[in-house]
Amino acid sequence: MQSLTLHPLQEAILQLSRERNIAKMKLREIGRLVGDPSPQKIKHHLQQLEKKGLIKIDRERQVAQNTMHGSIEGFLKKKGSKLFRIPIVGAANCGPAELLAEENIIGYLRVSNALVHRQSSDDLFAVRASGYSMNQARVNGKTIDDGDLLIVDGADNVPEEGKVILSVIDGAANVKRYHKDAQNNQIALLSDSTNDLAPIYIHEDDDFVINGHVIEVVKRPTQ
Repeated sequence: MQSLTLHPLQEAILQLSRERNIAKMKLREIGRLVGDPSPQKIKHHLQQLEKKGLIKIDRERQVAQNTMHGSIEGFLKKKGSKLFRIPIVGAANCGPAELLAEENIIGYLRVSNALVHRQSSDDLFAVRASGYSMNQARVNGKTIDDGDLLIVDGADNVPEEGKVILSVIDGAANVKRYHKDAQNNQIALLSDSTNDLAPIYIHEDDDFVINGHVIEVVKRPTQ
């Protein structure tokens, strides 16, 4: 089989086409299911899949055919690539710790394992960033802006100096950079922002839990 290079969104759309008749679906609906709500991007990647001969869409009859059938799974497996289905468990404040933590799953983020450099999605979950207090932070070179999806490793909840963490303070979720101020026996949760924002100071006796480290940022699509 000829070697192909697939964008993670194309892999997600291909997988969706095996489960649903995407010819009857709106672009926004497809985007919501594959983790990118931009109709322009979905349209572009659908066109690329058609050009590569991986999908054939009869728009008049509203029928979509995955022309690779089972062989696409072999292709993805051969490349060592697979899609993860990561639960989205709510939003976290990138500002003062005001937005209440939500542990109910509100949807799923479908991403290639190559994006998170993992062979398993165990212990991974996603939260949506709310606010701009981390818009100068860098996680794998990406900033954290309002509306971005943050992938969190929930198993990695040991505090580490300088890491971007998801924590819960008195039931409110927030994303900040961790700093241990040993001299004053306190933890400082720092903002990396274009605005001058005061740290959140945590004492060791406070109701404070680290839920994990942010390992990747899935940027909100630009229109």
